[in-house]
This record gives sequence, C-alpha cells and structure tokens, in this order.
Amino acid sequence: MISALDVPLDLSQPPTITQQSPKDYIVDPRENIVIQCEAKGKPPPSFSWTRNGTHFDIDKDELVTMKPNSGTLVVNIMNGGKAEAYEGVYQCTARNERGAAISNNIVIRPSRSPLWTKEKLEPNQVREGDSLVLHCRPPVGLPPPIIFWMDNAFQRLPQSERVSQGLNGDLYFSNVQPEDTREDYICYARFNHTQTIQQKQPISVKVFSMDSLNDTIAANLSDTDIYGAKPVTERPPILLTPTGTTSNKVELRGNVLLLECIAAGLPTPVIRWIKEGGELPANRTFFENFKKTLKIIDVSEADSGNYKCIARNILGSTHHVISVTVKAAPYWITAPRNLVLSPGEDGSLICRANGNPKPSISWLANGVPIAIAPEDPSRKVDGDTIIFSAVQERSSAVYQCNASNEYGYLLANAFVNVLAEPPRILTPANKLYQVILDSPALIDCAYFGSPKPEIEWFKGVKGSILRGNEYVFHDNGTLEIPVAQKDSTGTYTCVARNELGKIQNEVQLEVKDPTLIIKQPEYKVIQRYGHVSFECIIKHDSTLIPTVIWLKDNDELPDDERFLVGKDNLTIMNVTDKDDGTYTCIVNTTLDSVSASAVLTVVARPNPPFDLELTGQLERSIELSWIPGDENNSPITSFVIEYEDGLHEPGVWHYQTEVPGSQTTVQLKLSPYVNYSFRVIAVNEIGRSQPSEPSEQYLTKSANPDENPSNVQGIGSEPDNLVITWESLKGFQSNGPGLQYKVSWRQKDVDDEWTSVVVANVSKYIVSGTPTFVPYEIKVQALNDLGYAPEPSEVIGHSGEDLPMVAPGNVQVHVINSTLAKVHWDPVPLKSVRGHLQGYKVYYWKVQSLSRRSKRHIEKKILTFRGNKTFGMLPGLEPYSSYKLNVRVVNGKGEGPASPDKVFKTPEGVPSSPSFLKITNPTLDSLTLEWGSPTHPNGILISYILKFQPINNTHELGPLVEIRIPANESSLILKNLNYSTRYKFYFNAQTSVGSGSQITEEAVTIMDEGKMAMASRQVDIATQGWFIGLMCAVALLILILLIVCFIRRNKGGKYPVKEKEDAHADPEIQPMKEDDGTFGEYSDAEDHKPLKKGSRTPSDRTVKKEDSDDSLVDYGEGVNGQFNEDGSFIGQYSGKKEKEPAEGNESSEAPSPVNAMNSFV
Repeated sequence: MISALDVPLDLSQPPTITQQSPKDYIVDPRENIVIQCEAKGKPPPSFSWTRNGTHFDIDKDELVTMKPNSGTLVVNIMNGGKAEAYEGVYQCTARNERGAAISNNIVIRPSRSPLWTKEKLEPNQVREGDSLVLHCRPPVGLPPPIIFWMDNAFQRLPQSERVSQGLNGDLYFSNVQPEDTREDYICYARFNHTQTIQQKQPISVKVFSMDSLNDTIAANLSDTDIYGAKPVTERPPILLTPTGTTSNKVELRGNVLLLECIAAGLPTPVIRWIKEGGELPANRTFFENFKKTLKIIDVSEADSGNYKCIARNILGSTHHVISVTVKAAPYWITAPRNLVLSPGEDGSLICRANGNPKPSISWLANGVPIAIAPEDPSRKVDGDTIIFSAVQERSSAVYQCNASNEYGYLLANAFVNVLAEPPRILTPANKLYQVILDSPALIDCAYFGSPKPEIEWFKGVKGSILRGNEYVFHDNGTLEIPVAQKDSTGTYTCVARNELGKIQNEVQLEVKDPTLIIKQPEYKVIQRYGHVSFECIIKHDSTLIPTVIWLKDNDELPDDERFLVGKDNLTIMNVTDKDDGTYTCIVNTTLDSVSASAVLTVVARPNPPFDLELTGQLERSIELSWIPGDENNSPITSFVIEYEDGLHEPGVWHYQTEVPGSQTTVQLKLSPYVNYSFRVIAVNEIGRSQPSEPSEQYLTKSANPDENPSNVQGIGSEPDNLVITWESLKGFQSNGPGLQYKVSWRQKDVDDEWTSVVVANVSKYIVSGTPTFVPYEIKVQALNDLGYAPEPSEVIGHSGEDLPMVAPGNVQVHVINSTLAKVHWDPVPLKSVRGHLQGYKVYYWKVQSLSRRSKRHIEKKILTFRGNKTFGMLPGLEPYSSYKLNVRVVNGKGEGPASPDKVFKTPEGVPSSPSFLKITNPTLDSLTLEWGSPTHPNGILISYILKFQPINNTHELGPLVEIRIPANESSLILKNLNYSTRYKFYFNAQTSVGSGSQITEEAVTIMDEGKMAMASRQVDIATQGWFIGLMCAVALLILILLIVCFIRRNKGGKYPVKEKEDAHADPEIQPMKEDDGTFGEYSDAEDHKPLKKGSRTPSDRTVKKEDSDDSLVDYGEGVNGQFNEDGSFIGQYSGKKEKEPAEGNESSEAPSPVNAMNSFV
C-alpha cells in the first residue's frame, strides 16, 4: 500500500483536481467570468459541469467556452453578456476510465457598488461639550465597502481619542469642541472589487460655545433656553456604542474577532478591556482606534467568554459586557489521501473533521453518493472510514468525503488506484547535494512501485546499511542527517525493492563551511551632513561565491551617489534626515544566507518652533504658546524665550526665560511701556534651533518706574569733591516717557537737610567744595512723566581722599633666622590716614654682605600688608648680611611718609656648594683636585670637607675616606691611590653653622694595559724558585767571565768592551722615542670620559741621568716603567720597543732579564 505518493503520469491513475476557483467567487460584472477547473490523470480526464445542481450544457451557450485540455470555463461578458445571468452554484467533474473527481460547489456572484440614496441632511447644531454621532449608512454592496471620512479637499479628517470612526462607519464625537465646526463632513464608501468610490452628501456641524453665546445672543435667550449662558459642564462617561450593559457576538474559528466600545463624556473617557475570568490572549491581541476596538486574530473555541470594556474619566466610569461565542465551520483532523494498492492488498481511506457544531460525514464514489454507487465487494464503509480488502484492478475509483455543518463544508477527493509496478527511483542519478556544516542534510530518494518498495540507504560504494540515531529515514524515501559534519561528505546509495524488482541510485553530498559575518555593522548616531560607515566583514567557504546586499529599512538602497558600497562596508556621505533607519547587510551564497542589521540615527539641532500665539493679555503678564518643530532624533531639552523691545531697542533680542522641553506654554512677566515681540528657540544636545518667527507685537501701558538705579556709589576723585555714580535704568525699565533721576545727598552725622538735583540722560553727578574724606548719605530716585519710583535706599559714600600725613612709629625688627625676620610697627591714627586705610607697605633692602664687605647695587623690595595689620614676616633674606627697612601707610590716594630706616643684620648660615670641582693630572696613583669657593658663603668659611671612595666594576662602593682641608686652600694632590681605579668624590664647605650642600665628581687613575700585562707575567716568573736559581747561576757565570777578562786585560790583551758598552747603553740616559714618551688616553668601561694626558718630562722629551734620584712621581707619564701598588719599581732595559697596536689588544714583548743577559754573551 502506498499512501500520499504521486503516481508517475505515465502510469494509469484516476483524475485528481489540481486547481479550482474559490467556493465564494465574487466577479467583476464588467469583465469576463473565468471559472477554473484543472485536473490530471491517465488517460487524461474529460470535464463536465453542473449549474445549480443540473447539467450545464456549455455547447448551447455561445458566450461560454471551455479551454482546451482543461475544464476551465470562460463566460464572455465583454461581448454583450450580463454577469447577473450567470449567477449560481457551479461544480466541475473530471472523469476517465478509472474514476471521477469533483470540485467544490463554486458560488458565482457579481460584485455590486450601488449609489447612495438621496436624503435631506439637516445641519447639526451642538452645544460645546456635548456628544455627537454622524451616521454614514453606506449602501449595501458586494463585498461590503471600506468606509472613511474626508473633507471637500479630499483630506482625511483627523481622528483622536475624542473623535473616531466606528466599525459601522459612523463618526463619533465623545464631546464636541468649537474647532469641530465645519460644513464638509463627507462619508466615502470604496468598493475595491469594482475600484469605485461613492460619496455621501456633506454633513454640516455647528458648535455653539458659551463665550460666543454670551457675547452675541445672550440678551435674546431666557434662563430656560437650551443655549443659556451656562458654562461647559463636565460629564461622566456614557456608551454611544454598543448600547445597554450587555450584548452577544458570534465569531467563527480562525477569523478575526473585533469588539468595539465608544463612549461620550467630558473630559474624553479612556477605554480599557478585560476578559472576565481569564486573560486576553498574548501575541494575538491588539488594540485599535485609540483602544476603542479590541482585535483578536485567529480566534479559537478557547477565546469564547465575556469581554468587558470600561470607559472612565475623572467623574466616573461605565462598562459593557460582550458575550463572545466562537463557532467553527468544519476543519480537517485527517483528510483522506490517495491510495495505491497492488492486487490483493488491503487498505483504508480515513476522513475525520471537527467543527462547532460537529460536522456530519458523507461519502461519494466517483461523484455519486456511495449508497447509490455501483457496488464493490472489496470496500466497506464504516462511518468516517472506508475499508478495502483484497482489491482488484476494477476497484480503482475516486472517493469524495464531505464534512458539513451550518457554517460550511469541506470536500476532499482521494483515489484508490490498483497497480502492479516494479520499483522505480525518480531522483536523478548522481545528483549533487550541498549543505552547510551543522545544518540538516536532506538527501532525496523519490520512488514509486506497487506494492510499496522498501528503501535502504548505504554510504560509499561498498558501505554498510545506514542505521542509528544519527540518521532519520522519512516515508517518502528521504534520508535526513540532522547535523551534517565534514565527515558526512561522500557518496550515498539508495536501494528500492519490492516483490517485482529492485533498483538503486547514487547521489553525492558535500558539506561546506558556513558563511559568517565576523564584523557586524554597529549602531551609529551621526549628526546631519556628517559621514558614516557600516562594516560587514565576512568569512565563507572557499568554494562558495558570496554576494553582499545592503538594504535600508528592508528595501533597496536609495539610488543616490552618496551611498558608496565597498567590498566590506557601506559608507554614506553628507548624511541627511532621510538616511535615518535600519541598514541590513545580507550575505547570500547558493547554500546559506546570513544578515546583520544596525540602526542609523541622524541627529541635528531641532527645527524652530512655529505658530506662536499670545493669549491672556494683562498689563503685567501674558501667556505665550507654541508648537515644537521636529526634534530630529535628539529630544528637546528646553525652550529659550527671547523678546524684542520695538519701542526702545528695535532689532535687539534679549533673553526672557527658559522652560523645560516638555512645556509649550509659559506665563511671561511684562514691564510697562514696552512694545513686546517674542520668539522661541528649541535646544537639544546637538545645539540650538534657528529662532522661530516673531510673535505678534504687544504694547504695554505706561506706569511709574518700578525700580531705582542700582550700584549707587559716592567716591571723591579729588580731596574737595564727591562723585555720585549709578547704573542707569534700561529702556524697558523706565515704564514710561521722560525718564530722569533725582540725586540727593547730605553729610553723615551732621544735622543737614538733603540737597537734591534732577538730571536726565546721565549716570554721574559731581558735588564740589566738600571737606576731605567725610562720609555722605546718598540716594538716587528714578522718575518719569507719570511719577516717581518707590523711595530709594540710602548708601554711604565719602568725599575725596588725600595722602596720609603720618608715618608708622616704633618700628621693630626681630631676626628669626638667617633668612627670615619679623617686623612690628604701631598703627597710625585713622584721622591722619585721610582716606580708606588699604594697609601698610614695608620697603627693605640689602646694604652689604658681612662676609665680603663689598657693596653692590641696592635693590629695594616691597611687601604689602592689607588692612590694619601691625606686623609682618620678611622672607628670603640672605644670611650674614646687613639690611635696612622702613614702613609706610597706604590709602586710596597713595602712600604716606616713610618711617626712619631701621638697620638689622642676619646671622651666618650654611654655605652654598663650591662653585666648581675639577680633577686633573691623573697618574698611576695620584689625582689633583682644584675647586672654587662657594658663590654664597653665607658666613665665614672655616674648612672644606672632602670625602672619597673607590668604585669597582660592579658599581659597589669601597670604604669612605674623609679629609678636612683649610678654608684658604684651592687645590689638593691625592697620592697613594690604586692604579686604574675609579673614585667618587664628595666636596662641601663649612661655616660655624654647619656644612653646606656638596658637589660630586668621579675620576680614574691611569695604567698602561700592555706593559701592565707583561709586568704581571714577569712578577709571576720572578717569584718562581727555579727562576731564582737560574739567575744565580747566570750571575756566577758572568762574574767568572769578568774575572777572566780583567786578568787578560792586565796581561795586555785587548777586549772591545767600549763598543759593547756603547751598543748596550743604559736606556735611562738615552733619548726616548715618541712612542715611548707618552701614554694613550684611558677610558673606563663605566665612565667613557677621556682623561687628559699629562707629562712631567722635559720639553726635549729626555730624562737625564743625574735626575735619577728624584721622586718617581716627578717623572709623570714619561717613565718607561711601572710601579707596584706599594710603590716598588719594576722595569727592564730594552734595546728596542715596538709601537703598540691602536686597539691595545696586543703588545710587543720587551726582552726579559734572560734575554738581556744573552745580549752580553
């Protein structure tokens, strides 16, 4: 038995309906009617139709034709036919030798868009605050029209919580306002099927406000008239629709449930929805029409229940309960499926459906009720199931299952086809399947055969059969690998077999690496006219070719040259507001697709506010309101209000106030006699908007000045005058024309009358002939043509100052230490100051240094002590010096006379560091130190302290040696130092107070590396026992030879000793060669500073023999020898010395004592 498999079309099979028109088919009456009916089968089926239950003979109607090889009917309405004539119920039958399939009952109805009936519409006159319903009552059309309200200019009427359209098309006003007055409320009905719009006659609404009634017709109305001058009263909510407290609603399963509540009231009520005894279904519940409509999509029986809408305002609430019952047209639980059986097999067709009420099930065979259809002994009907046993070829037929209740029906065709066929595989051979790593792989093996073949899968040419949890085997032959891995790649073989044969097919599977976005675009906030770039860097399988597409708001990018698409990025130049949105990078290959999105927010300064309006005009205040401009994606944080005074400063705008960004009205305080205009500037994080257009002008009335001049002062500029100054009032502060100032003054603490003068256009007045520095009471009062400002407050001023007359007395100095002293003085009498006491100035200067007894240029220093202070500290003095000082009192005019000079001396201090320390003449064991005395001895020097210590190659310091040097010395030769050793020196001076800061230097004693090496080797040999014995033997041999020579000479023999002595002269008395007379520069590895060369040899570079008894140090660098650390001499006589290599790595070896002896032999 094969169920739900397509039978190849080359095999015999009953008809199958493949396409048909919908059950409820509404047609356009102006166009041809096409009723579809397509079917397949072998042999190809023939078609016939019924209309309203009887045979429809299309050959007798010239306007009706059937398409070739098809059952589709075409009714030629455009050639004179009328659609109404073909209204009815149609059913198609497709038939061949193996059975007959039938279509649904197709109900044909032409659409209708009737005109509105003529009616006389009376104007609606409504009191402000009352509710109102404008009825639409559209004509009944097929299908029902879409309703909307517009005005004469074809602009949709604005709707809100207060004004909205109901589901029936009526326009509801919860309460009317004066702005609702208009004469062009027009209801439109759009019939989509015919693409026509019908218009109702305009409806007029006139709203009467209480203010207008009071101003115009109050005199004509009595207290009992409905338009009496009563204020607009607030009212609790009442429901306009639905009426009553309860109602019922029936909806079919799968449809959209729409429940509506619209309420009247003032203030406008707010609607809330609840479900009694349950919750509103999540993800399927929506609120529309300002929450007046509850929408639940895809309703089911579980959505039945009571739904309550509650309308509420500040005065109360009302509610309505809608009882919802969800019914259901029949829907499939198990629809019958085509059945292919081999002769002798058993099978069954099952037809199960549900609904509310439960549907009835009926069976047909080849379009005929099964009860009257030809009998077939192999079938048995058991309610919703037909059971087949031992079928034969004649059992082939098409069966129809009909499930129906009062809300609809279901009709399904399912054939039984009896065939005997060996297996066949319908999937092409060697088909290549490609999948992405870790995704499912579905490898097809579409097959057919009767009896139904068994399917087996193998991997590889000689692989074993595939089994296990890692594979899923589908009934249609498909092999599923739920999570494909790299090792899933290979050849797969499908084998199909039944009792009539066997067949196999090979297919290929390749597993590819997934495409990844390794760098996704990121959220960007950019200012207008900036540049922005989104990255989208990908990684993909090398055998796949990716394509990258950029979308904006799920649509193609704008055709704009500002958008630059690169290999892995998108750049937008000169960003504008319209570029705001979501940008998506989509990467596609033939196998997968990945995407990543990022939002671009374009921010800018806000647009300027508009529609400025002035209301509530009063003498000293006014209300300003405005409408904010677009905030451009950056919330408005505040509004700045500025004003212009067109009367006093036209064209100049001044700051008035600032309010939060959530506020669009402000109460402004006004000044009299100002012609105001206002403008508003919006502010966000990006900046300030352009100013709004100015408001209308508002001129305030004149009044007395509200305030007097500020910052009134009285300060004399000369000893005999008083200058009175003030800050003039601004133009808008004058409060009226003729602004002047009344200036008044009198001497304080003297029983005098006020002296006054009135001035204009000035901010200063000078009173002459005053005593020197006396207090005055001063006041300045503003006045204009309407009168005086309030009485001003008095201020105290003083006439002009003069220089102080008296110097401070009893000046005392207390020396605290060598650099700090404290000075005291007695204050001068305040009367002698003759002005405002500002403080005292101390002048002090150094006369001479006590240590040097030399005068220098006198530089006076000044310290100022504010206020009535009588002492002060003098810092920064030089030790061991003589100073002078004096003190003077200071007022606003200047300084008074100086006190007598006071002399004081500072004690000794520690000296500064020596001015320099030089180290010269380095030798093998000595260094010469030279220094300069301290720049600032700060007393009498008593000595110098020298400390030094050696430093080894690891930078470790040796023992510290300290030497005290008399103060009159300026150099020192340090002897008995180690050769080739670095020393660090610390040097400072001392007074009786203590030691001053030290100066440090480093230096190195010198050495001849080559000779030192040889000397070291000689010392090593000379200390050996065998060498000493050898030397003794040689000395004895020489002594014997000398004795023999002496005897021979005495006997008259000749021996050329003189020549030998000349040839082997003492090297100490021979001229020294250039190479032997100097030492090369020595550079220590740690110090890299060259030491200066020095020599104590005579200028002719020779050493005389008679000088051999001098100190070895006198020879300096010219001595051809070296010394041990204890000062002992190690030398040799040499006939010749080779020049040292420049690098100092090698040296010519001088003759040893042994060689010297050999030269005599």
